Amino acid sequence: MRRDYTLYLFATIGSFLVVYIALPLVVIFLKQAADLRMLIKTLHDPLVIESLRNSLLTATATALIALLFGVPLGYVLARKEFPGKSLVQALVDVPIVIPHSVVGIMLLVTFSNAILDSYTGIIAAMLFVSAPFTINAARDGFLAVDEKLEQVARTLGASRLRAFSSIALPMAFPAIASGAIMTWARAISEVGAILIVAYYPKTAQVLVMEYFNNYGLRASRPISVILVAMSLAIFVLLRWLVGRAKNA
Repeated sequence: MRRDYTLYLFATIGSFLVVYIALPLVVIFLKQAADLRMLIKTLHDPLVIESLRNSLLTATATALIALLFGVPLGYVLARKEFPGKSLVQALVDVPIVIPHSVVGIMLLVTFSNAILDSYTGIIAAMLFVSAPFTINAARDGFLAVDEKLEQVARTLGASRLRAFSSIALPMAFPAIASGAIMTWARAISEVGAILIVAYYPKTAQVLVMEYFNNYGLRASRPISVILVAMSLAIFVLLRWLVGRAKNA
């Protein structure tokens, strides 16, 4: 049988993107490793530590809020046909295409002083740009669950809520968990909307921009490395936990 080289060809072509993504990560870590004194100094900066804490807390709060409201919406979109459904799905995807500086302006115009320079404002900005990941993942997860399984449970006396919690939710959990991870990752990477809505309290994303503008590349690089390392570690850990739960 003649050997098929299609997969090798595709792997070669696709490796361009892998290298393109990996190269800046490797370079910034290597350059920072050559300047450990600056990294140690940054790790002892109280403002940096506080900003990292703010980023972690607000991104985690955002992911939890997205789960609370996004999973029910995803279930409705997966199970129910209703007038205006296509409009709702389009609205869910709108934050992905709106420039994030525009998102900040929209939120500021809409909520004004209620979100200005506050944790509420940071979470509001993060939630707007990241919620679609949870909603779409939940919808796709529930679509992959055969609705007949829930119908059987209901014929045996289970309520819709009981069928949801005992059948649909556990089976869709891996997809929902992946969506929550992507929501968290998108939230902690947001900067454009936060710069407009809530410059204070300072998050690490905003602090990187401030240090770069005020002190240059050498001062902003250690914070970038810390933020990337922290985000990657948490992202990999969450992916590993989801993978274990899926295979359990």
